[in-house]
Amino acid sequence: MRFLLVEDSPVLARSVRDLLALDGHGVDHAATLAEAEDCLASASYDLMLLDIGLPDGDGRGFLARQRRAGRDMAVIMMTARSAVADRVDALDGGADDYVSKPFEMAELEARIRAVLRRRGGAAQTLRHFAGVAFDPLAATVTIAGETRDLRARELRLFEILLAAPGRIFSKDHLCDRVFSYAECVSDNAIEVYVGRLRRKLAGSAARIETVRGLGYRLTGP
Repeated sequence: MRFLLVEDSPVLARSVRDLLALDGHGVDHAATLAEAEDCLASASYDLMLLDIGLPDGDGRGFLARQRRAGRDMAVIMMTARSAVADRVDALDGGADDYVSKPFEMAELEARIRAVLRRRGGAAQTLRHFAGVAFDPLAATVTIAGETRDLRARELRLFEILLAAPGRIFSKDHLCDRVFSYAECVSDNAIEVYVGRLRRKLAGSAARIETVRGLGYRLTGP
């Protein structure tokens, strides 16, 4: 999945990014609300980790504006404020959850998993498609009783394609969702992961078709 981290502490931001990268997520970092606005204008995110106190404003007001603009990604507020009123304001303003600083990384991971589970959807529940049983939490596909492990980017790529079978996704769109801005990838990076995923789906009726000049789509019988 792709996350946006809005945090002005470089030390904390680096720790969170490293943690989430180990879990296979792409993470873009914004140190200010202005940078976060630019990120949201140019990419879509599954979840935003948003600090309340930022150099150019209050994260709660920023979140309220995003919700009014129709942005519906999951949001976890990060706050050093202990007052109950601050946490209530964050939740009332559209946050799905909050975590108080300082926090343990294990707690942050657990809260992210819980928020995404509550949000539901194809990315968080067992899915069946064209002879494939897909478990995103276990990062596996099962075909004819045989379970095959997916690596992090194979998992994210299949989540995207499976969310809209038949829809054509361009290479640029898939790169935008699978990799973060900080990663340097070659033009054929998506081709490599599509090839790997096709091998993992062998034996099922699920096919990743190449639509020449346009991109890729997932099809079934």
